[in-house]
Amino acid sequence: MSPLSHSRMTVTEVGEFLRDPPAGFSVETLGSDYRVHSDDETNLVLIDDFQSCSGNITFQNSLGRKVKMRNLWEYTRVRQNLLSKRIYLLVTSCDQNSSVTRTKPKDLKVGTQHVVSIDSRDPFLRWQMERGLDWTISSVAGESYCVDIDIVEALETWRTEQPPDDAMRTKPVWRDASFTLKYESDALFDFPHWFGFSKRTFKLRVT
Repeated sequence: MSPLSHSRMTVTEVGEFLRDPPAGFSVETLGSDYRVHSDDETNLVLIDDFQSCSGNITFQNSLGRKVKMRNLWEYTRVRQNLLSKRIYLLVTSCDQNSSVTRTKPKDLKVGTQHVVSIDSRDPFLRWQMERGLDWTISSVAGESYCVDIDIVEALETWRTEQPPDDAMRTKPVWRDASFTLKYESDALFDFPHWFGFSKRTFKLRVT
């Protein structure tokens, strides 16, 4: 699958990403494994080490899919990066039978891994990120938060906007299409967090 020519969002199959990395990335081959280097000034990578059909792949300086923050300074730094850089995330697209009405793991065919990039510097996406973070994390003084940023809706839009020649033959089911921010307060009586009220989700759209 070729990357979509779209400034807000691109979706690139992992093999293609390794063969022809985008600007700001370089790939180092170590036997059957790969080490991916990135420009931290412009890119924010949220990809854990993983294994593909090409080998083991490590993204250097990646914060991982779950970003933990322990104080106000770390939260401020992560928030600023989320609003000023291009975000990279690993997702999987799985095919399902058209007759399936309820998606179950056994109904899904083997998935294809993709590197998704989102340009949070785009005014529309930045506005969504700011609004979502302000809604899900009202304060960071004495409460812990766990926030999932879901991009499934953005991926569905991406699929429908592809040119006919690049269109997927079947509608995929997107797996792992989110990343998590976890702020851990040292407050002793953090009752909202204990009872699960501080677990939030907001969805990101590209149109």
